[in-house]
Amino acid sequence: MLGFSSCVQFEDTLPFEDAAWANEMPTEQYYDIYRSGKRKHARTFSEIYEPVLLDTLPFPQMNEDLIAALENQLELLDTKPLKRKLKVGSLAISNDDLVKVIQILLDAGWNVSEAKEKLEAYQIWGFDQKGHVKFTGYYTPTMQVKHQPDSTYKYPFYRKPENWEGPLPTRRQIDAEGALDSLGLEIAYAADPVDVYYTHLQGSGLVEFVDTGEAFLLEYDGSNRMPYKSIEHYLSSEGVEDVSIYGIKRLIREQPHLRDSVLLINPSYSFFQLKKRTVTGAGQVPLTPEISVAVDRRYFPLGATLLVAVPVFDKKGEMLHHEFRIMLPQDVGGAIRGPGHIDIYSGSGKEGQRIAGKRMHYGEVWLLLPKKSK
Repeated sequence: MLGFSSCVQFEDTLPFEDAAWANEMPTEQYYDIYRSGKRKHARTFSEIYEPVLLDTLPFPQMNEDLIAALENQLELLDTKPLKRKLKVGSLAISNDDLVKVIQILLDAGWNVSEAKEKLEAYQIWGFDQKGHVKFTGYYTPTMQVKHQPDSTYKYPFYRKPENWEGPLPTRRQIDAEGALDSLGLEIAYAADPVDVYYTHLQGSGLVEFVDTGEAFLLEYDGSNRMPYKSIEHYLSSEGVEDVSIYGIKRLIREQPHLRDSVLLINPSYSFFQLKKRTVTGAGQVPLTPEISVAVDRRYFPLGATLLVAVPVFDKKGEMLHHEFRIMLPQDVGGAIRGPGHIDIYSGSGKEGQRIAGKRMHYGEVWLLLPKKSK
C-alpha cells in the first residue's frame, strides 16, 4: 500500500478518543494517482484475488442505509443462494461464507475494530492485473409515457415475444424495420427514443402514464441475446469528445439526422414488463443508491460484500480522491464483463442520471470473507 498524503488531517475531528472506532483510518484517501484514478507505480498481481491485511485498509462506519441494504443482501442469499461453491482463482466462495460476513457486520454495528478482527480481505486484480477496477454508474430513468401512441408519444417499449422461432430480431430490425409491429407487444409509448435507448441499457425505468396518472416500474424481462456494442466507443472514434449521457442527448438534439445511425449501432435490445413494485436488480431485492452495484457474477457473486475504494469526483466530473465504502453486488448488466468493471446504482430520475453520467474513473475492490479458524 502506498502512503497517504500529508494533506489528510483527521485526528482533530475525532469526538471521543476512547471510542471503539477512534483509531481507525479516515475513509477518504489521497493516493498518488493519475487523473483517471489509477495508481501510479501499481504492482502486478499473481492471483485473481490476493489476500490483504485488513488492518492496513480503512473501513467505513455503519449507517441506516447500509444496515437495510445488508438485510436485503441476507434475503437475496436466502432466496437465490449459491448452489455450489464459486471458484475464482484460488478462492472457493460458499453461500455460508457470504452470509457470515453480513452477520459479522450487523453484529458488530458501529464497532469497526470488532468487524475487522473477524474478516479477511482479498483484492481483485482488476482489468489490468494491477488492481484497477473501472467504476461507472447506472440509474433508473423516470419518464412520462402513454398507453396508446400519438404524434408525440410514439416510441414503444415491448414485452418479450413468446414462441418466437429462430433468433430474435436486432435493434435495427425492431426499431427501423418494424419486426415487431402488429404483434400487440407494446406496453407503453415514450416521447424520446434516446430515453427509450438508455432505459434498455439501465435495465429498468420508472414510468408515469400521463393519460391515467398510473405509475409503474418498467422491469427488465430479457433481451434479444445480441451482443452489446457501445455507441460511446463509436462516437469517441468519430471524434466526439463528450460521450456522457448528457453529451449524446445534446448531440442528437442538435443533429437529429444522426439519431438512427448512432442508436442502431447497438444490436442488443431489451424487453420489459410493467410491475407495481420498487426498483430491484437481478437479485430481486431493492436497490440502494451508492451501495448496490451491478457486477459480473463470475468474479463477484451476488450476495457478496465488497470493500471499495470508490472514486469521488466534483461537480465538473473531475476526480478528487478515493473513499472507502461497503458495496453490495445485487445486480448484473449486459455491459459489465470481467473482473475490472463495476456499475454503481446511482438512484432514479434526473439526479440519478446526473450522478451516473459522470462516473468513469478507476478504484480498487476487496472481497470480504469470514476469517478462517486456525
